[in-house]
Amino acid sequence: MERVRCEGEGDPPERPGPLSDKERLMIQDSWAKVYQNCDDVGVAILVRLFVSFPSSKQFFSQFKHIEEPEELRRSDQLRKHARMVMSALNALVESLDDADKVASVLRRVGKAHALRHKVEPGYFKILCGVILEVLGEEFSGVMTPEVGAAWTKLFAAVYRMITAVYEEEGWTKLSTSTG
Repeated sequence: MERVRCEGEGDPPERPGPLSDKERLMIQDSWAKVYQNCDDVGVAILVRLFVSFPSSKQFFSQFKHIEEPEELRRSDQLRKHARMVMSALNALVESLDDADKVASVLRRVGKAHALRHKVEPGYFKILCGVILEVLGEEFSGVMTPEVGAAWTKLFAAVYRMITAVYEEEGWTKLSTSTG
C-alpha cells in the first residue's frame, strides 16, 4: 500500500533561509547537466512518481489506467507532461536570481493545479522528493550531498510558495492524506 506523508511530517523544525549565492550556483550548474537530457529525465521522474505513488495518476485521464512502467514510458501524453514539468523546473532554476520571476512561475503553476486540475498540494512535496531521488540516482556524480542539500532547500521553499498560492485560492486542507 502506498504511504503518503502528511504536511509537516519529517520536515526540519525550522524553515531554511533563502538560498545563498553558492547554493543557487550549485543548483544552476547541476541543472545544466540534467537539462541536457530533459525528455528522458522528465519521463523517469513521472514514471517513478506514478509507480511509487499510484494515487498521483488520478489527475491524468490520459494515462491513469496504465499500470506497466514500460507502457507509461511509451505514452505520448506522459512525455508531453514530462516536458511541461521540466520546462517549469527550467524556468524556476533560470530565475533563481529574480525572486519576482520565481514567485510568478510558482503562482502560475500553483493556480493551474489548484483551480483547473484540482491536485492536492501535498503532491508537490511528493514530486520534489521523487525528483531528488531520480537526480541522485541518474546524476550521482553531479548530485553531491552539498548539491542535494541545496536542491532540498529550494524544494522546501517551492512547497511553501505553492501551498501559499493554494491558500490564496481557497484550499483549506493542505495535507496529503489521499488514498
